[in-house]
Amino acid sequence: MSIRRLPEHLINRIAAGEVVERPASALKELVENAIDAGATRIAIRLGAGGTDLIEVTDDGCGMSPADMALALERHATSKLPDEAIEAVATLGFRGEALPSIASVARLSLESRVPGSEGWSRTVDNGEVTGEGPAAIPPGTRVRVDSLFERVPARRKFLRSPRSEYAACLDVVKRLAMARPDIGFTLEHDGRRVLSVSAGETLPDRVAALTDRGLIENGIGIDFVREGVALGGIAGLPTFNRGVADHQYLFVNGRPVKDRLLVGAVRGAYADFMARDRHAVVALFLDVPPSEVDVNVHPAKTEVRFREPALVRGLIVSGLRRALDEAGHRSAQRADAATMEMWTSSSFYPSPSGEGQGVGDASQSFAFEAQPHPNPSPEGKGLGSRVYDRRPTFFTPPPQARAEPAYAPPPETVSFPLGVARGQVAKTYIVAEAEDGLVLVDQHAAHERLVLERMRKSMANGGVASQALLLPEVVELDEPACDRLEARAGELAEFGLDLDRFGPRAMLVRGVPAMLGQGDVTGLVTDIADELAAFDEALSLKERLDHVAATMACHGSVRAGRVLSVAEMNALLREMEVTPHSGQCNHGRPTWVKLAHGDIEKLFGRR
Repeated sequence: MSIRRLPEHLINRIAAGEVVERPASALKELVENAIDAGATRIAIRLGAGGTDLIEVTDDGCGMSPADMALALERHATSKLPDEAIEAVATLGFRGEALPSIASVARLSLESRVPGSEGWSRTVDNGEVTGEGPAAIPPGTRVRVDSLFERVPARRKFLRSPRSEYAACLDVVKRLAMARPDIGFTLEHDGRRVLSVSAGETLPDRVAALTDRGLIENGIGIDFVREGVALGGIAGLPTFNRGVADHQYLFVNGRPVKDRLLVGAVRGAYADFMARDRHAVVALFLDVPPSEVDVNVHPAKTEVRFREPALVRGLIVSGLRRALDEAGHRSAQRADAATMEMWTSSSFYPSPSGEGQGVGDASQSFAFEAQPHPNPSPEGKGLGSRVYDRRPTFFTPPPQARAEPAYAPPPETVSFPLGVARGQVAKTYIVAEAEDGLVLVDQHAAHERLVLERMRKSMANGGVASQALLLPEVVELDEPACDRLEARAGELAEFGLDLDRFGPRAMLVRGVPAMLGQGDVTGLVTDIADELAAFDEALSLKERLDHVAATMACHGSVRAGRVLSVAEMNALLREMEVTPHSGQCNHGRPTWVKLAHGDIEKLFGRR
């Protein structure tokens, strides 16, 4: 079999398999070209998710007729004036997009340089079918019709128009997020679905394209290390999602989907949210061009860093510092169903005495059988008392206790989380703040406080251990005992003093002093389970957050414990000065606030 040179149209079609995987891929290339052309406004039209129509119009620098002809040839680009590909500063540079798209669709290219006439050129699946003058304002318009119509093997692998549209929308959002100085509009099947104006601030642009709540529940990031800068906005841990689709990562203004960056984000939020939840972030990394390789894949969504450890450490440190500055903040999103329950649980007594409402509200008013003041000895079956069935009003006994106030209640103005007014269900602290009512989950809040104390102790040389008066024997299976024995020295730094006690038991001589009197058996059992999930090559210090979180859970105030007012206020004050106290170690909020306006709505005052 002899070797032959492939025809140009077949080469373009093969290249299109890498560059134009789906409509979103073609759209990405066209919008990137518009951005590189210096556009300030980009208008996008789609039909059937991009399979029938993709049209991108910009007001950029435009192209001359000669440049248009050259742009439709492979590996022809204006973005590499010299051969220093490592110094490329534009989104595109390979010179493959337009000829690749034109080889698998009908492509119409219209462009006009300011001060000259417009020109058009049409290519139908690799063949030039026409060119001539065009009436167009300065800039460029690219129209792609019937993508993959003559490549049925590729078209049948496309998803539904709805799915392809979702992918196109994601591409536009990411590119628009990277350039708040450019205005974008997107229409799909004649309906406008996205419109952002040029000149927005970065936080406003990110919030407009993700979630408006991100402005209230996000933290700005501005961090620099060794010439690498990290900026953007990160959502509070309690402002999370069930999928990672709301993580937007950019390197030198280029949207990327990189494992290193995704892993760094997950590592930064590791002990702030549950494993099946994902942070909402938009991170912009500025790296010297010589330190990053963008020529990794034709789609240009992957990058390779010269010093990946530096980049990962920068992202983790930058996010952690921003979360530290957030202090006790927590995402405050009122649940509509919960608010509905508040409004629907109002009780109105009926003449018959039957309660109307939810729960035990009906007990507020009732008919009670009162003893007759002059009991008659003739009562039958009721002893010596005869009952009078007259309706009376009574107040049920209080379900919590009230403490005597030896001093005037403290003012609420100076405390963000207010002052304690009581405890509900032996689980939730009720506090009054200047701007509303605060409810605190005492176990979740104290769990976070204990974890932060333990981290601080570890940073200062180790956690103090409290020796047990009588060592406690904890029985486990042999592999669990082996794991604990192998890490006994490291566990001692956490304040947990263990010795092997036979093949299937461990002897606990001391526990972390800050945990107090807790369930020693449960603590050791849970840590053994944690160690089973660890990589043997990792030290406990590298898995500090998991081990410390397990210990903190066992050492925190449990739900069901009655607290004094002084204890409640002490907990609130410590939360206000402790980083990350707005969420527990599992990512759930530790406190919520019902603002005065919300309370007024509940009672119909608004």
